[in-house]
Amino acid sequence: MCRRILCIAALVGFALSPLWGQQQQTSSDMADMNMPGQSASSTSATDIHDMPGMSSDGSAHAMHAMEGHHMDMGAHMKMTTLRDLKPGDEEKANQVVEAARRVAAKYQDYKVALADGYKIFLPNLPQKQYHFTNYWYGFEAGQRLNPDHPTSLLYEKQQVGYKLIGVMYTASKNASEQELDSRIPLSIAQWHAHVNLCMPPADKKRQMWGPQPQFGLAGSIATREACDAAGGKFVPQIFGWMVHVYPLEQKAEDIWSVERQAHGHVD
Repeated sequence: MCRRILCIAALVGFALSPLWGQQQQTSSDMADMNMPGQSASSTSATDIHDMPGMSSDGSAHAMHAMEGHHMDMGAHMKMTTLRDLKPGDEEKANQVVEAARRVAAKYQDYKVALADGYKIFLPNLPQKQYHFTNYWYGFEAGQRLNPDHPTSLLYEKQQVGYKLIGVMYTASKNASEQELDSRIPLSIAQWHAHVNLCMPPADKKRQMWGPQPQFGLAGSIATREACDAAGGKFVPQIFGWMVHVYPLEQKAEDIWSVERQAHGHVD
């Protein structure tokens, strides 16, 4: 069932842009907006629970697991394959980096980001990178890449406030590698998606947080069959495709760091 915040976004979006003026918008398409950055302060636990593939426990756990230094992401992270460099790839990627640098300059003060509609995802969960997400931009990203409108801004928490370190661009979970390559060349960047999530039954939720969990993105269960056998709910992919850009860095390997995307968050 379409929740009120998503329905409003869809209706206003359809009115504002021909790109969004399609006759139908499926619930799975709308789910692609539910990136890290879904505001815990503006969205209730019930709202989160009713979003496809999400729950208040599941979203918090997914974020925690996605950002763990010590988790093995192998079975739960899908990444695009690096391609051979084509003429024009570096120039195209550099245009995205330059746009990301303009964004970073604008939003050094996190309060400016909040004023522009970015919301903090799970502000009370300790993280090394906090995702501030703009849902209008997330909706736009489902249709096309606008380098000046990253879906999320990445901040590190300071003693007072937050320090901006990067941005995150997103695409629909149904996007092909060809489409992702057309947005940011796959010879330069590796997009990632979080996959094969087994959410536990109600009486086993605490098992997601144990030292050797079966469930969640840190869990040993990574197939629908094993999840069904354990009484869980299998989610093939949680959130859409994502790519982090660290535009304040100077070297290409640091700007597009895959290691930092996967492991650079929670201690």
